[in-house]
Formats: sequence, C-alpha cells, structure tokens
Amino acid sequence: MIVEFGSFALVLAFCLSLAQAGLSGIGRWRRSSILAGAGEGAALAAFLAVALAFSALMHAFITSDFSVANVVANSHTEKPLLYKIAGTWGSHEGSMLLWCLALTGFGSAIAGFGRNLPKGLKSLAVMTQGVLGSVFLGYTVLASNPFLRLARIPVEGHSLNPLLQDPALAVHPPFLYAGYVGLSVVFSLAVAALIEGRVDAAWARWVRPWTLAAWSLLTIGIMMGSFWAYYELGWGGWWFWDPVENASFMPWLIATALLHSAVVTEKRGALPGWTVFLAISAFTFSMLGAFLVRSGVLTSVHAFAVDPTRGALLLGILALTAGSAFSLFAWRAPVLAPGGVFAPISRESALVMNNILLATATVMVLLGTLFPLIREAVSGTPISVGAPYFNLIFLPLMAVMIVLLPAGPLLSWKRADAKGVYQRLIFAALSGVGISLLIYALVSPRKALASAGLGLAVWLIFGALTEVAERTRFLRVSLGESWRRVMGLPRGAWGMSLAHIGLGVFILGACFETGWRVEAAETLPIGGQLKVGAYELTLDRVAAVDGPNFDAERGMITARRAGVDICRPSPERRFYPAGGQTTSEVAICTLGLNHLYVVLGERRMGPTAPVWLVRAYWNPLAILIFLGPLTMALGGFLSLSDRRLRLAVGQRAAKAS
Repeated sequence: MIVEFGSFALVLAFCLSLAQAGLSGIGRWRRSSILAGAGEGAALAAFLAVALAFSALMHAFITSDFSVANVVANSHTEKPLLYKIAGTWGSHEGSMLLWCLALTGFGSAIAGFGRNLPKGLKSLAVMTQGVLGSVFLGYTVLASNPFLRLARIPVEGHSLNPLLQDPALAVHPPFLYAGYVGLSVVFSLAVAALIEGRVDAAWARWVRPWTLAAWSLLTIGIMMGSFWAYYELGWGGWWFWDPVENASFMPWLIATALLHSAVVTEKRGALPGWTVFLAISAFTFSMLGAFLVRSGVLTSVHAFAVDPTRGALLLGILALTAGSAFSLFAWRAPVLAPGGVFAPISRESALVMNNILLATATVMVLLGTLFPLIREAVSGTPISVGAPYFNLIFLPLMAVMIVLLPAGPLLSWKRADAKGVYQRLIFAALSGVGISLLIYALVSPRKALASAGLGLAVWLIFGALTEVAERTRFLRVSLGESWRRVMGLPRGAWGMSLAHIGLGVFILGACFETGWRVEAAETLPIGGQLKVGAYELTLDRVAAVDGPNFDAERGMITARRAGVDICRPSPERRFYPAGGQTTSEVAICTLGLNHLYVVLGERRMGPTAPVWLVRAYWNPLAILIFLGPLTMALGGFLSLSDRRLRLAVGQRAAKAS
C-alpha cells in the first residue's frame, strides 16, 4: 500500500509542477498576486509530494519489499541498513527521484525565501522551475518509475553494487545532486530576467547567493566522490579524468566563473550578457552530466547503464530546456546594456581574465570528454582521451589563473595601480619562488613541475593572507585597531579569502602527492616483507572474516620505520555472494598529513605456500587534497551566512514589480 501511495504522490507532484508553471506564468501575465501566490503554493506542495514519494521508496528498501523491481535489482536482506537506505538513490530510477526531490526543493525555496525578489521576476522564476520540474517528473513517471511492481515476487534481491556500499558514497549523491540541481535556480532567474528584460546589478546580486550555495554543495559532492574513488577503488589515485568525473567538474568550473562574473555585474553593471550566458550554461552542463551518466554512452564505475530510449529522452530534455533558454538569450542579447567601461588594469579586467580562463578550461574538458563519443559514432573506431591530454591542456590554463588570482582582490574597480599591487604582493611572490626553489633543491627526486606547483600554492595562500592584512591594515596601525578591523570584516570577505586559501591547500597536497608518491608491489607469503619509501611492511597473517553480506580475507600487516612499529593496516579482499563480485578494501594509515595506503590482492599458490599480492603507496600530504576543497566549501558557506549577501537588495527594490 505504501508503494502505491508513493506512486500516487509522484504523479501528484507532476501535476502540481504543471500547476506551478501555469499559475505563476498567468499570474505574471495578468499581474495577479493571487495567481502568483497560488503558483508558489503549488511549488511547495510539489516538493512535499516528491518528499512523500521518496520516503515511500526508502521504506520499500528498508523493509526489503521485493515486490518492487527497483528494490530487487538494488537491495538484499543481508545488506546493512545504511546501504539499504543508500540503495534508494543507488539506481537510475532512484537517482532520478533524488534529482526531482532536489529540483522541487529548490523550487519551493525560491518561492518561500525569494521575498526580496521583484514580484514579476519571482513569478517567472517560479514558473521556470515549474517547467523544469514538470519535464523531469514527467520523465520519471513515464520512463523511469521507481515504483514498478513485479508479477512474481522473488525471495531475495540482487543487492547493490559492492563498490557503492560505502559510507562516503552513501552521502555523496545527495550533496552532488544538491549542487547540480541548485544551479537550476540560477537558470530560472536568468530566463526570468531575459523575459523581463531586466539584467542589471540588482539581478546579479540576487543570483549570487543561489550560485554560492550550489557551488559550495557541489564542491563537497565532488570532494566526497574523489575521496571514495581514492580509498574504495584500490588504485591509489584520487582523480582519473573519468568522463563521469568530468561531468560533475564542468558545472563546477562554470559556477566558479559565474560567481566572479556576477560580482562585476553587481558592482559595476558590466558584463550582464556574459553573466546571463554563464547562468544558463551552468545548469545546462548539469543536465549534460545527467545525460552522460544515464544514457549508456559512457562506460564507468560511476555511470548508470540504461537503455538507449531513456538516453534519447534525456537528450531531448536537454535540447528542449537548454535550447529554449539559449534561443531566448540570443533574442534578448542585442538589447542588453553593455554596462560600465573599465581600464585594462582594474579589478574588472582581472575577473574577466578569470572568466576567460575558466571558460576555456571548461571547453577543453568538454572536448576531451565528448570527442571519443563523437569519433566512435562517426567512424565506428573507439578512441580514448586520457590524463595526458587533460594535464597538458587544463593545467597550464589553471596555472595562469593562479598567477593572476591574488592580485584581483587588491585591484581597484575601474582603474588600478599595478605597481602598488605588485609592492603589496612582493612578500607572497618571493615566498612562492623561494619555496619552489628550496623544494626543488632539497627534495629527492627533483621534480621541476611539482616544485613550481608548490610555489604557486604558496603564492596563492600568502596572496589571500595579504589581502586580509590589507583590509585590516596589519602592522600599519595599532594591534587594537587591526583587531577592531578584523572583527568588522564582513563574512563575505572572510569567505572569499578562505576559498582562495582552500584552493592553495588543495594544490599543495596535489603537487606533493603526485610528484613524490612512492609505489611498491610484491607477492608475499606469511612473514614476507615489502619496502615502500622509508617504511617496511610485514604480512603477519591472513584471516577469514564473515561480514554482514560478504566473506573476506583480511591481511594483518605491520608497518615499521627504522625498526619501530608505526601502524597495523588491515586491508581486505571481499566476496559478495549476492552479486558474485569481489572487491578490495583499502587500509590507510594516517601519519600526520600523509597516507600509507595498502591493498591486499588475490591469493595465489606459491612454490611451498600461498602468497598474496600486496600493493602499497606512500602518499605525502594526501590529506590536503581533501582538506582543501572542504576549506573552499566552508568559505562559500561563510560568505552565504553574510546577511547582506542573503538579503541581496533592500525592501525598496523588493517592492518593484
């Protein structure tokens, strides 16, 4: 009965989204507050209906209701409760329902918390959210219904992919989807502004908090996915330029560009057309990611392999929604005001260069992701584009951006003094160059590119600290006055500095881990030893382990340095009977900011006794790779907590229609 209730709630949500779009649009056309208010009520009701449907599906997974086809395909009675819950969004059907939950949730948020928006703009934004909700809910109901029943109920299910049975991945999709779909609000505000013919500084200020919230959530989602790949897949890396990884990275790059572009439009009224274009593009890339992951055109551990019909429908949704928005943009773009002028040396110019580099990087990632698909479709010849292409194209663009980044906040609007900015950043520049040369000279083996990357990271971190010091006039006024200025700094300024520092922290970890990582592998008998870097690993024993839904071999290993016991990693090799799959469970010893990473491979028969393949990695400063994005997201949330940013505009602007 609960399953039927969930199915009914899903259909009801579809109808309510249609009502949301219709009532809000007619309310704007007739300038009727009653109809517009009814549209906002429908937005809230649609979210509640999807939440009920989602709860019903989760109940089916928790109770192992094998009359539901989705539960049979992705759950098992012996699976731990956490992974039963995660199975709710571990399939194509469940993940689309999660997408709809986020989409209607943001639609209800803009209806409920968009009080400072002009009434007309708000009605059109709610209408656009309703259209998006109708399209995706219609797809879910008609082509991806998670509540389909089976005529013959099996005794047991097939279980969730063992690689997805992980705590980090259990919470990774909600964060990722919240970031993906949060950009729909920016999309809707852009469409509404184009219809209204109002793309100005006030509009840019309304866009910023929604972009910032989506960007922060997407940052956490990508970081958690990277961390999952790092310790679950057992290959020792954290980013592979996998097409599905790229699918989430491209919206993040565009959202980053949008955050900076919106500042220019807000402060100086410049670049309104470009900012609207980015606002539309951000959610377009999110929808492109949904198509790539669910169409079956990609082969990846992250992807949902589904039939081509669903992929064609998703491609149609992408073409309809994005095509309509870009057509509207093309129609309205010629009449958009060009905005204020500025000198080549100014904060506006620095932000424009930032946008050019980010947009170019996104296009290069898009080309590397789609080219193999296009080539195979045209010629039938498969081709792969791997890390060498992305590193060769993407990294130099980002290096140029990092060189320019610390100067941006120190430049004045409209016209700036380059010499003055240089003088203020001289300490950061000397620190970056000095660290780079010192690391290159002292750390073995010598790595020129990694050393240069570390210098850029130090330059970025010290540049952000210099900007804070300039705001507080540190060492130029009394400590009491500096402290008063510190306490008076807006949270938005602290958030920006923290985000830039977080990027520098990430670069530090990435350069050290990729430049000076040590790897070793060997087949070991009981008592055998493996040397990796300064550490010596001894395989003490291998024991059989009975898990809740798996059988495993657990290796007991002692790691020593200079004869002293450091840690005892216990990697596992698991077999899941329900799906007939075998996985490796990595053991990681955290030593300061470094990781000793150990993987137990398959058992083989040696000359006299069994042996096991043991792989080990020494990953220096690996923790910074994940701490950096968390710091960036924290900076985003800190900026979002700034009351002036959240309120966006005053009550006088809110009363405008």
